[in-house]
Amino acid sequence: MNQITYAKFEARARIIKALAHPTRLFIVDVLSRQEHCVCELTAMIGADMSTVSKHLSILKNVGIIRDDKRGNQVFYQLTTPCILNFFGCIESVLCEMKKEQMELVE
Repeated sequence: MNQITYAKFEARARIIKALAHPTRLFIVDVLSRQEHCVCELTAMIGADMSTVSKHLSILKNVGIIRDDKRGNQVFYQLTTPCILNFFGCIESVLCEMKKEQMELVE
């Protein structure tokens, strides 16, 4: 594998790694419907604001979400709705795994 190919896969891995946490998956799901401020996300998640801010920072750093400061509040929105296609793919894998497990029981 050459350096350019490696760099492409490394960039993909950073994005997948950023998604690899239940809270961040939840945030992406919620933001796919509408933008939210940090305080709203904190209430939905049930964690302290610093923890939620850290998760938001990770998603922002890889380009999945963006922020918009309005007065004292920061609102977040999904930048790439196509990420939901990835969620659909994950659901397909889960369904296939369930199907295979059910066949083992029969």
